[in-house]
Amino acid sequence: MKTLLKTLALLAVMSSFAATAQQAEVFDDYTVHYNALSSSMISPEVAKAYGIRRSESRALINISVLKNTENQLPVAVKATVTASGRNLTGQTREVEMREINEGGDAIYYIGELSVRNMETFDFSVMVTPEGQSKPFNIKFRQQFFTE
Repeated sequence: MKTLLKTLALLAVMSSFAATAQQAEVFDDYTVHYNALSSSMISPEVAKAYGIRRSESRALINISVLKNTENQLPVAVKATVTASGRNLTGQTREVEMREINEGGDAIYYIGELSVRNMETFDFSVMVTPEGQSKPFNIKFRQQFFTE
């Protein structure tokens, strides 16, 4: 399973680099990585393993939270993650996020929503790392192409 999730993560990272130079924000000792992509970009094996519905008209949001440590590599941490997306006509959709935990060394939060061709969403993601009381607010825009 770790290989499958690493494939998903690599695809997500590559997609984020194509969309923007960097899709991460630093908050105090934490770095939150985020992106949104068409679920059709996920391989059938990864989609099946993690219960992701592959479709041109489905988007996948991927969030990971890392705690930065001195003189060591960042460590994946659990968090409470909520997300919503608002399209340009003002329709808001709550995105149900779920945790994928690969034994502590990789923790991801993913959510899915329906999209139409050329639809643009302004996403608002609230991330509260475990043990923290103050949430981090991330906002980003993503356009989706389904044809």
